[in-house]
Amino acid sequence: MAYIIVLNPIILLTAPDADGNFLAGGDFPGIAATTALVAGVLTILMGVVANYPLALAAGLGLNAFVAFSIASQMTWADAMGLVVLEGLIILILVLTGFREAVFHAVPGQLKIAISVGIGLFIALIGLVDAGFVRRTGAGPVPVELGSGGALVGWPVLVFVIGLGLMITLYVKKVKGAILISIAITTVIAIIVEAIANVGPMVDGDNYNPKGWNLNVPAFPDSIAAVPSFPALGEFSLLGSFERVGIVTTVLFIFTLMLADFFDTMGTMTAIGAEAGLLDEEGAPPNTRRILVVDSVAAAAGGAASVSSNTSYIESATGVAEGARTGLSSIVTGVLFLLATIFAPLVEIIPNEAAVPALVLVGFLMMQQVKNIDWDDVEIAIPAFLTIALMPFTYSISVGIGAGFCAYVLVKVVRGKANQIHALMWVVAALFVVYFAIDPIKQLFA
Repeated sequence: MAYIIVLNPIILLTAPDADGNFLAGGDFPGIAATTALVAGVLTILMGVVANYPLALAAGLGLNAFVAFSIASQMTWADAMGLVVLEGLIILILVLTGFREAVFHAVPGQLKIAISVGIGLFIALIGLVDAGFVRRTGAGPVPVELGSGGALVGWPVLVFVIGLGLMITLYVKKVKGAILISIAITTVIAIIVEAIANVGPMVDGDNYNPKGWNLNVPAFPDSIAAVPSFPALGEFSLLGSFERVGIVTTVLFIFTLMLADFFDTMGTMTAIGAEAGLLDEEGAPPNTRRILVVDSVAAAAGGAASVSSNTSYIESATGVAEGARTGLSSIVTGVLFLLATIFAPLVEIIPNEAAVPALVLVGFLMMQQVKNIDWDDVEIAIPAFLTIALMPFTYSISVGIGAGFCAYVLVKVVRGKANQIHALMWVVAALFVVYFAIDPIKQLFA
């Protein structure tokens, strides 16, 4: 799971907020250290409170949604405040037992489509950040291979090498394939920069299309330092309501809750199944405690400005090695805490060495597409729109909204409106308002 210490700050620091500001002023080591801190504390809490072999950290997909869909419309403090609210709402749902209603409201295959769509979106982010795919800026084609239809610059070559290495290690089933690949590719990048003196892509007013997209790789002055947590507690709980309005805020919270809540249910069940810990009804022991800790983790991630923390399917690797209790979570959490002092190492990793992991993670999430019934138009059309529109619009919320609206529409057209859950009606209606918010504003202006 150590790769998230690198990937979380890369994703969160890729995009500025609506005011043009980067999270924590772009403090890469600080966000990396905070990512490790929150993951460590919450994973230990899972081991102590729930006694379950489940580790937690900033959720991939969730952090992309926060960075590209939420923060782009408000300040980072407002966006992280939404994450806190989402965590608190899930906690209430868990404590009141209402989680079953939410769980059953969204069709299972539509949940799968959301995960697949996020996977494609993450892969696209990786390809764009590496310079493998770029905007054309003119003409009928919005994106193209590299620059002018050709790969240019040493950094893109480093990305290709890193992706090839990562795929090789993964298919050879090498443990830690992602982390090993990032480390080796970073060393290659440092050597390339030392020889070719490539420099940054953006240096003041100068733009170099052949430069490094984020960090210019170089040997660090130190490998360890007293960690700093620059954005800890920097959140605004209700600022989003004033910034983007009630409807948009509610949709953002629901989308976060949807992804977070269902991922957790699926993850803890899958881990329990592999460990042989499920009861006759397919539920893991201490289910409510697990969900309580996971809900607190979501809120804690927002409060620390590192995005919602959630349960990780990578916990299965511990189970495969024999983990059956919370002791493995405690060990994992302690190692996360130790990682905070090595945050300076993260600062030397260029985008091109790290984002191959986004492409591989996209592939892993894409594999779930086989569980969608493509012969059933009632689920296939909504699933297709969900999957396609996330990368095509660069927005997770648009994909989810389109899928939900299409699901309700197809059911109604086929005379099956009575099969639509009440919560789906409500959410679809909210998304209709969300998509039509501009003409609605003009109507009442």
